[in-house]
Amino acid sequence: MAAKKGGPIYLMRHGQIEQFQPRRFVGQLDLPLTDAGKIQARDMRDFFKDIKLSRIFTSPLRRTVQTAELVAGDRIIDIKPVPELAEINLGAWEGLTVAEVGKRFPGEYEKRGEDLAHYRTEGGESFADLAQRSLPVFTRLAMENAGPLLVVAHAGVNRVLLASLQQLPLKDLLLIPQDYCCLNIINLDNGNWHIAAINQRI
Repeated sequence: MAAKKGGPIYLMRHGQIEQFQPRRFVGQLDLPLTDAGKIQARDMRDFFKDIKLSRIFTSPLRRTVQTAELVAGDRIIDIKPVPELAEINLGAWEGLTVAEVGKRFPGEYEKRGEDLAHYRTEGGESFADLAQRSLPVFTRLAMENAGPLLVVAHAGVNRVLLASLQQLPLKDLLLIPQDYCCLNIINLDNGNWHIAAINQRI
């Protein structure tokens, strides 16, 4: 498949979901947007009002689909969920607090911190696994579809994509900021990736 030059790819994180206190591992739990998250997505609609998006791709999880629908508004545009863009699968850790993980899986939280790229939770994925499933599909979507494209995904997915496209080590991916409803602007020019913006907010 020949690489081509197209319009920008807007890689976006979904809007706000429920904030757990203490923090819980979310992963692929299918949580909806909060009211604040819906407002964030509607605000982003204004950013895109003069941009003629050709396609919108999302994770299949509800929070990304909701975000895409609110950004699209009443314009007629295809919104396609892509399974490979789902958030990292954290397996048995999903829904647990750090303390609960420590109690049920002694020493495992520390092991993950020592090898963030390759540690795989019980029944789940590592960030390296996530990169292997999401990056080829993201690349294919960029090459096969004339832009501008909007891709609505997750903090984990976006970070592994941004790290991979910039050839940064996955062990450092948490240093890449990804706020709710942020935009990352990416261009593909003859097979070369150019990152124009990371974690942009309107």
